[in-house]
Amino acid sequence: MTITVAVDAMGGDAGLKVTVPASIQFLQDHSDTRLILVGDQAALAAELALYPVASRERIELRHASQVVNMGEAPQLALKNKKDSSMRVAINLVKDGEAQAAVSAGNTGALMATARFVLKTIPGIDRPAIAKLLPTVKGTSCVLDLGANIDCTPEQLLQFGIMGSELVACLSDRTTPSVGLLNIGSEDIKGSDTIKQAAELLRRSELNFYGNVEGDDISKGTVDVVVCDGFTGNVALKTAEGLAYMLAAFLREEFSHNWWTRLCALAAWPVLRRFKRRVDPRRYNGASLLGLRGIVVKSHGGADITAFRFALGQACEEARSDVIAHIAERVAQQLNTLKQSEADTN
Repeated sequence: MTITVAVDAMGGDAGLKVTVPASIQFLQDHSDTRLILVGDQAALAAELALYPVASRERIELRHASQVVNMGEAPQLALKNKKDSSMRVAINLVKDGEAQAAVSAGNTGALMATARFVLKTIPGIDRPAIAKLLPTVKGTSCVLDLGANIDCTPEQLLQFGIMGSELVACLSDRTTPSVGLLNIGSEDIKGSDTIKQAAELLRRSELNFYGNVEGDDISKGTVDVVVCDGFTGNVALKTAEGLAYMLAAFLREEFSHNWWTRLCALAAWPVLRRFKRRVDPRRYNGASLLGLRGIVVKSHGGADITAFRFALGQACEEARSDVIAHIAERVAQQLNTLKQSEADTN
C-alpha cells in the first residue's frame, strides 16, 4: 500500500532548506511513499529544481498562500491563516488525500488547527502529544508532553489507552506496560487526581504497572509513561538538557590536553556508536494522539536528518493504522467501565 504524507514545507526555523532535502532523502529510502509538499508553489518549485527529476517523481506540490509564524498565537493562526501551509496540509488528511501530515511549525497553532479540522476520536476529550524516548531497554512512549496542563483522571486513562495502542502498533509489544508518573511508587503518594487516575488504570484492561518515578523513564521500567502536559514537558526538557550537558562534558574532558585527545581518538568508534544511540534527531517526531487523523510534530529546529525521522514516524503510524486501533480500544474500554459501574450499582 502506498502511503501519502502531506508536508508543511514552510514550517520550522529553516523551512524549505530543511523540508525539501529531507523529503528527497526520505523518498530514496521509502519506495512505497508519496509526499505532497504544501507551501508557496513558486518557492517550492525553485528549491526542487536543484535536484534531479528522477528524485522528485513521487512529490506533488500544493500551493498555500500563508505561513504560520513560530511565535504566532494559536487562536489568531486558526482564525486568520486559513490558507496556511499548516492548515492546507491538515485539510489533505481530512479530505483523504493524505494518510498523515507532518509539520515543524508552531506547536500551539498545529494542535489548535489539527483539533479544529480533524476533531477528536469519540471518547477522547483532548489530544495529547506523545513521543518515543530512548531508554536503556529501547524506547518508552511518554504522554502528554505539553498539550494539556491540567488533566482529569479520565483524561489520564485516555492517554494510557492511546499510548498503549501506539506502542503496540509500532513494535512487537502486544500488551505494553503502562506506568503513571508520580512522586513515588507507593499508592498513597500523589495528588487526588493521580490517585483517582491510578484506580481507573488499575480497573482498565491495560497492562498497568503502577506508579513510576522520573528516573523510571530513562530506565525503561514501562513501555508507556502517562502524565499531564505540565509534568511531561518539564521531564522532556530536563532530559534534553541533561543530554546536552553530558555531551558538553565529554567534549571538554577529551579536549583537555594532548593525552586526552589521543584517548578520544582511540575511543572514537565507541563514542560514535554512543552518539548515534542517543542522537535526539533519531527520535524526532511527536504524535498528536487522539485526533481522527495522523499528525506528527517535528521539532522546530530540526535539521534534515531529524525531519526525515519525523516523516518516518508519520509513515509508520499510517501503515499500522494507529487511528483505527485507538478508536476501537477506546470504545472497548468505555464499554468495560460502563459495565463495571453498572455491576457496582
